[in-house]
Amino acid sequence: MQIRKASLIDPDANGLYGTAAVALSLFVFAYSTRFGPVSVLAYYGLWLPLVLVDYRKVLGNYGRFVWIFAFVILACLSMFWSAAPGVTLRAGIQYLSHIVCALIAMRVVDIRTLTRGAIAGVAIVLVYSLLFGVHHYDALDGTYSFVGAFASKNQLGFYASLGIYFALMAVFVLGERGVWRAAAGGSGTIAAYSLLASQSATSVLTTVAILGICVGMRAITALKPASRKGLFIGVAVFGSVAAVALIYAGAIDLVLGAFGKDSTLTGRTYLWQQGVEAAQASPIFGIGYQAYWVQGFSEAERLWEEFYITARSGFHFHNTYIEAAVETGLVGLVLLTMLLLTAVFGQLKRLLSEDRDAEAMVLFGIAMLLFIRSFVEIDIMNPYHVGSFLLYFTAGKLTIARRRQVVTWLWPGDGHASAYRPRLSM
Repeated sequence: MQIRKASLIDPDANGLYGTAAVALSLFVFAYSTRFGPVSVLAYYGLWLPLVLVDYRKVLGNYGRFVWIFAFVILACLSMFWSAAPGVTLRAGIQYLSHIVCALIAMRVVDIRTLTRGAIAGVAIVLVYSLLFGVHHYDALDGTYSFVGAFASKNQLGFYASLGIYFALMAVFVLGERGVWRAAAGGSGTIAAYSLLASQSATSVLTTVAILGICVGMRAITALKPASRKGLFIGVAVFGSVAAVALIYAGAIDLVLGAFGKDSTLTGRTYLWQQGVEAAQASPIFGIGYQAYWVQGFSEAERLWEEFYITARSGFHFHNTYIEAAVETGLVGLVLLTMLLLTAVFGQLKRLLSEDRDAEAMVLFGIAMLLFIRSFVEIDIMNPYHVGSFLLYFTAGKLTIARRRQVVTWLWPGDGHASAYRPRLSM
């Protein structure tokens, strides 16, 4: 059987390859530190060779991507003023090539294939963790937690969150049936178990929040596009007022107490304070991309010791905005924040304006999940990370015309298919 090379980059014909490529990419993101450079080369091998098939179609017009590349360009340029130029240069090149792969995937993979690949990939990642995972002792709160095959329970929890999210999107938004509905159910069950096993308050709360937001948005999109914006604004205002009222009523302490946490978030508030002070040393352009957590640097060594990080690696300020300010200064903070907010509001605009846009629904949820987690994690700042891959995939979709697919909304009460034709821009 001969397979046409052109079919590998056709979203309507490459479902099998795209699903496998996304699934294997997620496995590499999860365990590249375990399997080393070979796994990273395999990741590149999944996406970069597609350029040879038709570089115009696979790469598109990068002149339209300037706002997407702005932060990574600054990260690479920070080599010239970095406190650790070698580290910055290497990390910058890795981050740039990782983004290129994400944007290639964005152009050759449609939303159904992404979702199926994520369901398969997360299931493989979590099963591996359940089979070969371990428990770690947390010296800060004196508890043992299951971290799987990761170094952090929060990363295990993040993959579990993605597993639950994509499983629900596959069934209730994309209307998957047969084998893929069963796969979604199995993957979602494994993810739910892993989420509970991780005991990650961050992941549990963000999962609940994003599912609640998606249910609310699904209800809003049941209306005609002309009526959605007014209702959305009303709900957003009411939700903001209610959130402020709950905060003043002590809801945060109540929720944290339910997870055995205190108001310091297990030392994170102190870590944030240290990060703000570090950012003030080089406020405009920072000290260089990934140039703070370097072995031998006094401040990094001090914080590693205070937080019992014996490996002296894999640590950060647990806040995307503080991390960005420390490494790339105010300029980098603005560029990264603009990218993230553009992904959120760009997909939101599509969701409120278009009739039954399945792609916008799924990608809006992804963008919101990354946005919520950005206050306590740095999922979007590192190469070979599922968070950064999904961010650039989501943002990149805003630069091309939408690929419409036949989907069936399963709730609330409009179970008819909405058919529409693909329309691409090069």
